[in-house]
Amino acid sequence: MSQQLDDILEFHWMMDMLQTVDVGIVVLNRQFKIQVWNGFMESHSGMLPSDVRDKSLFDLFPTIKEDWFTQKSKPVFDLKTRAFMTWEQRPYLFKFPNYRPITGSESFMYQNITLSPLISATGNVEYISMMIYDMTDVAVGKKQLEAIQVHMTEAQERNQLAR
Repeated sequence: MSQQLDDILEFHWMMDMLQTVDVGIVVLNRQFKIQVWNGFMESHSGMLPSDVRDKSLFDLFPTIKEDWFTQKSKPVFDLKTRAFMTWEQRPYLFKFPNYRPITGSESFMYQNITLSPLISATGNVEYISMMIYDMTDVAVGKKQLEAIQVHMTEAQERNQLAR
């Protein structure tokens, strides 16, 4: 096989992986217009990549505060550093329904978000990637553990008062 064919085949399986990975992947330009929207995002939002491409993140998701997100993204574009949002700070960026409603006790998906610079061959950052991780199981487990701890503390206090 030729090198060109090898490159095409490699590109094809990389794109397939991008679409099927169980993590949301969104690429935004400096105007916060969506350039890439993978299968995870399509599945959880109900929006096709063709529906969102070149559209403003803030027009499609008005609950995302533009000033806040722009400020959060600024060091990613300008300093070429990553930025993180955790479910403990903010339960979600995209209010997707919990896709395990029968076994899940939460109505929405808790998310961790990583913003990463996509550095071009010239060293500039014109795009950033956003990776969205479903943290619902972790969040539910932590909330249940905290509830048990509160219940045990209250029981201990009642026992001490009864003595």
